[in-house]
Amino acid sequence: MAQAQEFEKVLDKSDKTVASFEEPRSLLKQAQHTLHSNQAAVPLIVLIASVAIFGILVGGKFFNAFSLTLIIQQVAIVGIVGAAQTLVILTAGIDLSVGAIMVLSSVVMGQFTFRYGIPVPLSILCGLACGTLCGFINGWLVAHMKLPPFIVTLGSWQVFNATKYLYSANETIRTQDIEAQAPLLQFFGIQIKLGGAVFTLGVIFMVLLVIFLWYVLNYTAWGRRLYAVGDDPDAADLAGVPVKRMLLTTYTLSGLICGMAGWVLIGRIGSVSPTAGEFANIESVTAVVIGGISLFGGRGSILGMIFGALIVGVFSLGLRLYGADAQWTYLLIGVLIIGAVAVDQWIRKVAG
Repeated sequence: MAQAQEFEKVLDKSDKTVASFEEPRSLLKQAQHTLHSNQAAVPLIVLIASVAIFGILVGGKFFNAFSLTLIIQQVAIVGIVGAAQTLVILTAGIDLSVGAIMVLSSVVMGQFTFRYGIPVPLSILCGLACGTLCGFINGWLVAHMKLPPFIVTLGSWQVFNATKYLYSANETIRTQDIEAQAPLLQFFGIQIKLGGAVFTLGVIFMVLLVIFLWYVLNYTAWGRRLYAVGDDPDAADLAGVPVKRMLLTTYTLSGLICGMAGWVLIGRIGSVSPTAGEFANIESVTAVVIGGISLFGGRGSILGMIFGALIVGVFSLGLRLYGADAQWTYLLIGVLIIGAVAVDQWIRKVAG
């Protein structure tokens, strides 16, 4: 009995901690895990750093309400088209035709109004329907014909691009004519002034659209299915997600958003021009990539896309005010794109 009590005392004094084979995380690993769980953190950090740097270099010309809101106005179109591009890229696809769909939709709105005399509200609806149809065609070819998204949208970009020129006869509907006969087409160009800050209704629409899509992607079943399709379509299919329907819906919704971007574009430039928005497809991909959204699908935040668009706007305006050659803007943005993809690859290894 005495020996048993003595043995229990020895056990009480011994270290009962369970052996752990997990190595403590280094600061670099901790940062990797943090960035993996906060997908918009990297572009937000870059955006804040960019604003601070140009604020120091340029000074008062950059750090004022007008300049900062001018950046937001300049990225409004890219932000809206980028929202459409974000939805597609989250499915591990890409849409090179978003810019052409946007401009074709605006051309339909203008031509239906001025060539056929259709009431402006109905013409706008026809333009939105045009954008939706273009997106539906892309989605059907990707989802049901199983064609690669890059090839499909590269081809449709050429088709839609040619169509806008042929249908408009390469003619621009002037600002004066729109102001006199169809001011509703310029609705999103209406300005709201708050002190030195100047906002347009197009900017407000962009912000509301991003907030709405952020909620849908994060708090609805449709959003979770979208991420699942982009992450692993085969696993999503086995889990009961209607992959084909999701792809078709995503591309169709993307087309509708591009149609809305076409209406905002008219308000932004004041006219209906088939040559407007020539680089919107590249600019939207740039915003998405710099915004930390993975080109491999299934990972990223639409807030990151907006931060990416704002980064481009900050660099463009900041370098212009600094007096630098415009080519520096393209050089630095190119570096940011490559850096963003490299960071994305590094963050994706967190599971390993």
